[in-house]
Amino acid sequence: MTSTATRPLFDAEARRLLRFGKRSRVLGGFGWLADDGSVDASRGIQLWITGRMTHCFALGHLLREAGGPEGPESTGGPESPESPDCLALAEHGVAALLDGPLHDREAGAWRSRVALEGAPVAGPLVSYDHSFVILAAASALLAQVPRAGELLEAGLEAFERLWWDDDAGMVVDSRSPETLEVDPYRGANANMHTVEALLGAYAATGHRLHLERALHITSRICKQFEAHDFRLPEHYDESWSPLLEYNRELPADAFRPFGSTIGHWLEWSRLMVEVRTACAREGLDHPDGLEIIPQHMYRKALLEGWGPDGQPGFVYTVDFDGRPVVGQRMYWVLCEAIGAAETLRESTGDTSYDLDVDMFAAWARTYLIERPGEWREELDSQNRPASGTWSGKPDIYHALQAMLIGTLPVAPSFADGILRRTGARQ
Repeated sequence: MTSTATRPLFDAEARRLLRFGKRSRVLGGFGWLADDGSVDASRGIQLWITGRMTHCFALGHLLREAGGPEGPESTGGPESPESPDCLALAEHGVAALLDGPLHDREAGAWRSRVALEGAPVAGPLVSYDHSFVILAAASALLAQVPRAGELLEAGLEAFERLWWDDDAGMVVDSRSPETLEVDPYRGANANMHTVEALLGAYAATGHRLHLERALHITSRICKQFEAHDFRLPEHYDESWSPLLEYNRELPADAFRPFGSTIGHWLEWSRLMVEVRTACAREGLDHPDGLEIIPQHMYRKALLEGWGPDGQPGFVYTVDFDGRPVVGQRMYWVLCEAIGAAETLRESTGDTSYDLDVDMFAAWARTYLIERPGEWREELDSQNRPASGTWSGKPDIYHALQAMLIGTLPVAPSFADGILRRTGARQ
């Protein structure tokens, strides 16, 4: 459990994040929130945001049912301004993902973006975005949101047909919407979020195949960590050979930055623990590296990522010698550090991780949390508000998960963890 110094802040922020996030509801899903909490119409409706927000509101409903940070004792009831109707919002998200303009039923695929009024926006089909359809459906199914099973079935069918490369045991990154031709680029980021989605699907359905695939992806990523002095290459060609110079001219790209991304070291460390824990429960063999690498990656992230330029906070990226490349502080990196530390404390019993969480919480309160429930997306290298890579406050996914994880056992998914905490699952 998170230290008594920090837990009240996290519990309060979980409630406030859900309250802030409810403003993102639009007819076709969930929109991109601007800094003031209004929907940024110029961004349209994005698949990854709609999937993430549906997942978050499914978690909010589970918490209310379980009496957690968003439970009934914390608020004035389902209609209170303090407490959004998370079930209604999750149901809206599921329906939007099934029936709304993001879902191209004829093609059996999901568009990555549509205009706010629903018109398709040209662009490739993207596996990263699709992973959040599966995650949303899996969390909603465990939360007993209507039609979640239908959405999960459709999402997994499209995943099998469009994204899973059985020969590589990984997912491809993107396809042409017209021809379905596969782009030769391969990315670790899409595969990381696929692991999260597959773990969610495994928790929701009990189907071992989803866990086996999550393990296969994670095992391959472990080898890449080991082969590159534990600095993960993010970009690959179609034969899965690393492209270490990829996007050197665009080092601060939001999804494909040059170098190695500190936040992903932290995110992978949490996912590796979740994968190995699920494998142990399932009686599935896993590589020895899953026992060692998570702690090592977490410590390396602190060593090379936290304040190497003399200011507190995690830099965005480093090169393959460990030198900082992009000094901006992204809020999601701090959130993933909290998630990793909480998970490692829970899995190892080492309470010293609480000291790190307290430090991260203090930094967030000082620099990131602009107002209760409203987290700045990006800071510059001097910890001042910035918008070089990100603008606005697009979604609450990373922050909400960081606020909740310290209350949960290690589990394949957050939804599963909430149910395990309450004794609803074993």
